[in-house]
Amino acid sequence: MSEPVLKLSGIAKAYNRGTPGEIEVLRGAELEVGPGEVVALVAPSGAGKSTLLHIAGLLDTADAGLVEINGHDMSGRSDRRRTLVRRDDVGFIYQFHHLLPEFSALENIVLPQLANGVSRKVAEARALDLLDQVGIAARASHRPAALSGGEQQRVAFCRALANEPRLLLADEPTGNLDPATSDQVFAALMALVRNTGLSAVIATHNLELAARMDRQVRLDQGRLVPLEPTIP
Repeated sequence: MSEPVLKLSGIAKAYNRGTPGEIEVLRGAELEVGPGEVVALVAPSGAGKSTLLHIAGLLDTADAGLVEINGHDMSGRSDRRRTLVRRDDVGFIYQFHHLLPEFSALENIVLPQLANGVSRKVAEARALDLLDQVGIAARASHRPAALSGGEQQRVAFCRALANEPRLLLADEPTGNLDPATSDQVFAALMALVRNTGLSAVIATHNLELAARMDRQVRLDQGRLVPLEPTIP
């Protein structure tokens, strides 16, 4: 059996810990994501899915439990080591695109590659290839303000995959779009994920989108439980 790309064991997290206002968000969450597997994380707003994704992607630390990425336990690792793993092995997508407004679509995808030591020529070629895969290569020279919301989010997808991560974490990646655009953009994201063969955890409250992924889990009272997809 292949080693999981992501393994979460006994993840616990509380805010305002040790005070009367303590809020327990995660209570022993467990998750394994295999190579090339796309998992839907279903939960309403405020249930803790963003917290779980931040812990999985090493942006936050758990109060208890283990995070393993590519078989390596990240517990107690230095900030530098966590930063390197986050840079090299993990891609993030958020509900809002967070593109740099002064740079073109192409440049937004090139910049993280340059920071990772890739030559500009190679970085631009990869950026154009990714833009082509999501159907907006013709918009490469446009700045974010000149792009539609769906186009901006497609650029954000490409940026997240620029450094060829093995794991993609997406937090409501189409939640800021209208239903028709959301469906088109989600299809582009899934095609990009399948083409690159990476593993992904995609948070959504949309059960129709969740049903299009390999497996669905629900965050329920701080724990992850399997969810049987409902297909209309």
